[in-house]
Amino acid sequence: MVSFALVVEWIIKSVVIVLVMVTGFAYLTLYERKVLARIQVRIGPNRAGPLGLLQPIADAIKLIFKEELIPAMADKIIFIMAPIITVVPALVILGVVPWGGTWTIFGYPLKLSLSDINVGVLYIISVASISVYGIVLAGWSSNNKYATLGGIRSGAQMISYELALGLAFIPSILLAGSMSMGDIVNAQSKLGWFVIWQPIGALIFWIASLAEVNRAPFDMPEAEQELTAGYHTEYSGMKFALFFMAEYIKMIAVSVLAATLFFGGYRGPFIDQLPWLGPIYLLIKVLLLLFGMIWIRATLPRIRYDRLMAFGWKGLIPISLMMVFFTAIGIVLDMLWLIPVLSIIGFIGILLMGTPKVYRR
Repeated sequence: MVSFALVVEWIIKSVVIVLVMVTGFAYLTLYERKVLARIQVRIGPNRAGPLGLLQPIADAIKLIFKEELIPAMADKIIFIMAPIITVVPALVILGVVPWGGTWTIFGYPLKLSLSDINVGVLYIISVASISVYGIVLAGWSSNNKYATLGGIRSGAQMISYELALGLAFIPSILLAGSMSMGDIVNAQSKLGWFVIWQPIGALIFWIASLAEVNRAPFDMPEAEQELTAGYHTEYSGMKFALFFMAEYIKMIAVSVLAATLFFGGYRGPFIDQLPWLGPIYLLIKVLLLLFGMIWIRATLPRIRYDRLMAFGWKGLIPISLMMVFFTAIGIVLDMLWLIPVLSIIGFIGILLMGTPKVYRR
C-alpha cells in the first residue's frame, strides 16, 4: 500500500524536476549565447536586465504573443500534437537519475531521485526513442515537402545514432553490474569514474548524444541552406518554442546522463559528510559538459548528410561493438586495466583501417 506521504513526495519531486528543466532550458539559451559571444569575440545579450539575465524572459514573452499559423492543408491534430510528443520525453527522461544522496529532513529520509528502478537504463533508452515520432510527424503533418524531408532525415539520423548510443550504455552497466542509475553512481565511488576505464565509451556516448539532439555538427534536420529550417518550417509561436525547448532540455538531459554514467554523477569529495554537495557537484559537471557542446557548435562546420550516415553506421557502431567486447573481456579476466588499453588500441586500429572521413574536400 502506497502511503499518502510517498505520493506527496513523488508529486513534489516531479514538479521540482520539471521546473528545474524548464528554467534550465531558458537560461541555457543565455549561457550558449554568452559562450558563443566570448568565443567569437563579441558581447552577447546585455540589454534585457543586468548582464542580460532577463533575456530568456524577454524571449519567452515574444514567443507567447507571436502569431501562430497552421497551414490550410496540414493534418491539424497531428500538427498540434507533434511538438508535445517531442517535448514530453525530454522532461520525463530524468525521472530515474539520482540528483543527490539521501537527505534527512525533520526525521524523514528523502532520496534525491524520483524513482531508482532496477531497469533505469532501459527506461531512458525507451523514453528517448519516443521523440523521433514527434519530429517525423511534425514534418509529415505540415504538408510541406521541405518539412517532410527534414523529418525523414531526422528520423533516419536519430535511429542510426541511437544504436551507438544504446551500446555506449553497456560498459557502465557491465562495470556496475546493474542497470540502476543509482547503482552505477555508487559503483563509481569504489572503482573510480567509468570514463577512466572506458574513455572510448564516453567519447561515443558524447558523439551519439550530439547527433541524437540534432546539435552541430550533426544538425542536418535543420540545414537552413537546404531545407528552410527543416521539420519545423511551418511552425511559429509557442509550437515552435516547444521544439526549441525540447532540443535544449535534451541537451541538459544527455549531459546529466553523461555525468552519471561516466563522471561519477553527484558523487565527489566529502559527499558522505556533506550530502548537500551532491546536486552542486552534478550541476558543475553538467555545466562543463554543456560548455563542450557549445564549444563544438562554435568550431566545427556541419557534416554532409551522406558522410553523417556513413560515420554512424560504418564508424560508430563497429567501434561501439568493439568497446563492449573489450569491456566484457576485462571484467571476465578481472583485469580492468585491460579495458582502456584494448579499447584505445582497437579504436586507433579501426580509424587506420578506414573509418569514414567526416571532413574532407
